[in-house]
Amino acid sequence: MSPENPLLTVTTNIPFDAVLPEHIAPAVATLRASAQEALDAIPRAHAEGRLTYDATLGALDAATSGLDFALGVAAHLESTASTPALRDAYAAVQEEVAVFYSGIALSAPLYGALAAYAATDEGRALTGGRRRLLDKTLLDFVKNGVNLDAAGKKRLAELDVELAQMTLLYSQNTVDATNAFSHHVADREALGGVPEGTVAAAAEAAKQRGLEGYLLTLHAPLYVPIMTYADDRALRERLYRANVTRATTAPGDNLELALTILRLREEKAKLLGFPNFAELVLSDRMAKTGEKAQAFVDDLRARIAPAFARENAELDAFVREIAGEAALPLAPWDVAYFAEKLRRKRYEVDDEALRPYFPLDRVSEGLFRIAEELYGVRVVPWTADEPDGPPRPWNDDVLSYVVRDHDGTRETRLGAFYMDLFPRADKRDGAWMGGMLDRLPGTPHERENVAVIVGNMTPPAPGARTALLTHREVETLFHEFGHLLHHVLSAVRERALAGTRVLSDFVELPSMLTENFAWEKEGLDLFARHVESGAGLPEDMRLRMKAARTFRAANMLLRQLGFSTVDLLLHRTPAVTSKAELLRLAREAFQPFSPAALPDDYAMIASFAHLFGSPYGYAAGYYSYQWAEVLDADAFTPFKDAGVLSREVGAAFRAKVLARGDEAPPEELYRDFLGRDPTVDALVARMGLSGAAPPAA
Repeated sequence: MSPENPLLTVTTNIPFDAVLPEHIAPAVATLRASAQEALDAIPRAHAEGRLTYDATLGALDAATSGLDFALGVAAHLESTASTPALRDAYAAVQEEVAVFYSGIALSAPLYGALAAYAATDEGRALTGGRRRLLDKTLLDFVKNGVNLDAAGKKRLAELDVELAQMTLLYSQNTVDATNAFSHHVADREALGGVPEGTVAAAAEAAKQRGLEGYLLTLHAPLYVPIMTYADDRALRERLYRANVTRATTAPGDNLELALTILRLREEKAKLLGFPNFAELVLSDRMAKTGEKAQAFVDDLRARIAPAFARENAELDAFVREIAGEAALPLAPWDVAYFAEKLRRKRYEVDDEALRPYFPLDRVSEGLFRIAEELYGVRVVPWTADEPDGPPRPWNDDVLSYVVRDHDGTRETRLGAFYMDLFPRADKRDGAWMGGMLDRLPGTPHERENVAVIVGNMTPPAPGARTALLTHREVETLFHEFGHLLHHVLSAVRERALAGTRVLSDFVELPSMLTENFAWEKEGLDLFARHVESGAGLPEDMRLRMKAARTFRAANMLLRQLGFSTVDLLLHRTPAVTSKAELLRLAREAFQPFSPAALPDDYAMIASFAHLFGSPYGYAAGYYSYQWAEVLDADAFTPFKDAGVLSREVGAAFRAKVLARGDEAPPEELYRDFLGRDPTVDALVARMGLSGAAPPAA
C-alpha cells in the first residue's frame, strides 16, 4: 500500500484536498485488516488469562479507530464534494464495511472475552465511563445478535449490507433529484414580491448555466423565499409540487427503496427478537419503547391542538380580509405566503429587511464570542502559523478554525473545525455537524477534537465581501455550532462514549439550547450589526422580532410532530408492500398536522433523508427533536435567570453535559445540571401556548 494514501494516517490536519476516489478501496482494505488483527488479539488475551481493561474493552474501543477515521473522511467528501467517481468508489466498499462491522457484534469469542473480563475483580470494580462502556458493550453484543445461530448471524450480516447499500442510494437519489429540477424564468415581473437578494441569486444561477433571466431550484436559499414571497401562485405551486415529488420516478425511485428499507429493518428487528424496528431502536433510548415515544408525541399534540386550530382560523380570517373568500381554502403552496403577510402586518418584521443585520462574518464572530463568554474557549481562524500548518479543506468556500481553552494562565488547543455553508451541485442539501476525530484526553490515543459544520445557506451576492443571512439561517448556524461544542468540548476518555455519541433523543439538547442565544438581547448585541453602517439592531426591531418568534408556533411544532408520527407509524407497524400504500399511509398520517389539504401526489416520504438516508439515522427516532425541545426550553431556564451569558451556568453546563458525552445515562446528566427531571411547561410557555388545554385523561 502506497504511503501517499492520505486515508491511512490519522491526523488533526486532515488532508481533505488530497483524497482521491482511488484511495478509498485500498485504504479500507488495509485498515480493515489491521482492525481485524486488533480484534483477534482480544480473544487471545482471554485465552492467555490477560483479562485487563487495556487488553479487552479498551482494545475494542480503539480497534477500529483508523478505519472509522478513513470512512468518516470518505463519507464527508461524498456528501460535500461528490463526483461520479467518488460516489462509485464509496459505494463499492459498503458491502465489505457492513460485513466487517456486523461481524464484530456477532463474534462469540469477542463477547466471551468481554464477559469474562466483566466477571473479574477489575471488571466488577469499574466505575464512571468505563463501567458504562462495559455495560453498554455487553448489551450491544446481545442486541446485535451474538447469541443467534449460524444461519441467523449470516442473515443479519446480509441485512446490514443491504441496508448500508440501500440507504446510501436513497441519499444519492435525493441529491440527484434536487439537482435535476430547475425552472427558468425569463421575465423579472414573474418574480414579483420576491426579495432582490433572491432575484440576484436566481440571476446568478441562470448565468452559471449560460442562460438569460432567472433560474429557480429546490435548494433552500432559492426555494424558501419563493414559497414565502412570490406573488405568482402558479410559480409557488410548481416549485412546491416539484419539491414534494422528488425522487419518485426511475431511475432514482426512492419509493421502491423506502419499501425495501422498511422491509429489511422489520426483518432485522424480528431476527433480533423485537416485534418491530421501533422497539429495537428505542430499547436503549430515553423513551425506551415505541409506545412511550408515541405517547409523548400524542401528549404534546393534545396540548397544542387548540392553539393549532386557533392559528389556522386567524390565518383564514386574514386571507378572507385581504384576498376574499375565493382564496380559501388555502393550498399548501399558499400557507407560507399568506402567513408571512400576516406576520409582517402583526409584527412589522420583514426577514429580508433584517438580512443586512446578519452578515456572516459578524454572526460568526458573535457566535464565537458567546462560546467564549459561556464556556471559556477562544475560536480563532486556522492559519499557516499553527503547529500542523495551514488547513487543507475540500473547497475554497470552506472556512477553518481552531479552538483554544484558556483558564486564565495558559491556553490549550482543544481542536479544530471547518465550516462549509453554501450550496453546490456536488453537495447534499440540509445542515449538519460531523465529528471527524476525538481528543480522548489522558489516553495513549490523545489528539484533538476535529469536526465539520455543513450548511446550505444564502451565499454572498456577486462582488459582496460576505453573505447576508436570514435570522432562520442564523439559528441554523447556532444549532450546528451547539453540536460542535458537544464534540469539541468533550473530555471523555472512552471513544465510544465521547462527544455526540449519546442517545439520539439527547443529542439535540446542546444544539437546540445554543439556538436561544440567537434570540436573546445579550447574544444579539454581539453580532447583529448592519453590514454597512455597523449600527446595532434597533431595539424596537429586536422586540418585534422576538415577539414574532412564537408566530404560528403551534403550526411549526405540529409539523414536526407530524413527521414523528409518520416515522413511528412506519416503524411500528408491518412493512407496507406497495408504493401506493406507502404514499397513502404517509399522506394520511401527516394530513392532520398540516394546515392545508395535501395534494394526492404528496410524496415527502421519497426525500425524507432523516428516516431513510442511513441504516439507522433518525428512523423511529424523529420524535427526539421534539423531546430535545422540551429539554432545551427547560435547561435554558438557569441561563435566563442568571442573565443569559453567565459564565457560572455555562461552566456548569460544559462540565456536566458537554464535556461528559455518554459517560452516564442522559437523565442522570440532566438532573446533575438542572437538579430535577425535565417538564414540558417551559416549552409550552416559551411558545406562547401556556393557555393550551392539557391532554384528556
